[in-house]
Amino acid sequence: MESELEDAINEWHAGVNAGDLSRAAAAVGDPVVVLGPKGAGPITPDQFADWVDRSGIRLVPRSWHPISERLMVVEEDATWPGDQTPTRVATVFRVAGAKVTAALRLPDLRSALELAYICREMAATE
Repeated sequence: MESELEDAINEWHAGVNAGDLSRAAAAVGDPVVVLGPKGAGPITPDQFADWVDRSGIRLVPRSWHPISERLMVVEEDATWPGDQTPTRVATVFRVAGAKVTAALRLPDLRSALELAYICREMAATE
């Protein structure tokens, strides 16, 4: 049986990869913290759905790296419209209440794991 963490991340991928804007919006918290090449910060579920629509990104999970009960790093193959050559990226996911509350996309697994471990240690010292 999958954990709430895995279930939430799978639902996030399903909404994003289907380009299903209502499903993508329902998969995230309000707000959801995002990080990508164009910046970082909290956005609403509707803004997240707009990003899914604008970017056209598809992210196919390749490896899963549990960090804590709420944090997971997923290495993914990313593709965008007009370029179907996959680019390997990695995303740090944080989940609360069965929703993704952070999706921090980094250019490689090592960077994502380093950030995830820092996030875990920060949360442990609150």
